[in-house]
Amino acid sequence: MKRDVKKTQAANGAIRIISGQWRGRKLPVMNVQGLRPTTDRNKETLFNWLMAHTQDSRCLDVFAGSGGLGVEALSRYAKHVTFIELDKNVARNLQQNLITLKATEDSAKVLCGDALGYLKQLNDEFDLIFLDPPFNQNLVPKAIEGIEQGGLLAKDGLIYIECETQNAQYNVPPQWRLLKESQTSQVTARLYQG
Repeated sequence: MKRDVKKTQAANGAIRIISGQWRGRKLPVMNVQGLRPTTDRNKETLFNWLMAHTQDSRCLDVFAGSGGLGVEALSRYAKHVTFIELDKNVARNLQQNLITLKATEDSAKVLCGDALGYLKQLNDEFDLIFLDPPFNQNLVPKAIEGIEQGGLLAKDGLIYIECETQNAQYNVPPQWRLLKESQTSQVTARLYQG
């Protein structure tokens, strides 16, 4: 058992910040089963889509994991990012990475716990919401429902959803308009405006 605990606490990878004030920085990522940081290619595509929307935005990184999407938004001068991560060690690693980057408490907050539960508790509105849950757990429909019921997406706000292609047949609220889409055999990424 000790061996497994040690294995999950070891940082064995890294995420790279693509652009902005921390461009080129690499941050350690925990070795935890199911943690799947967004690839540089997908991140680059997403932030090209968001180029005119990131600066001064309030962001929510729902299933934060490594925090790659939220950290990239901060690097590109987002005003604030709230990160939600279930795994305590991963959340601690994310918090440490934010300290390393000298991100202030005014600009970033890490919430450790169940994302779906937090969606019911938050009372903020966000300009950008990143929804990239662990694969094969059918979390996208439940998260969309939580975001909609909580009124978390600001008027004309944007929501990015990345999921496994075989589970990309989820429903979105009627007022959400699909702006962009990218698909491979394994991953489907969509950007909606609420």
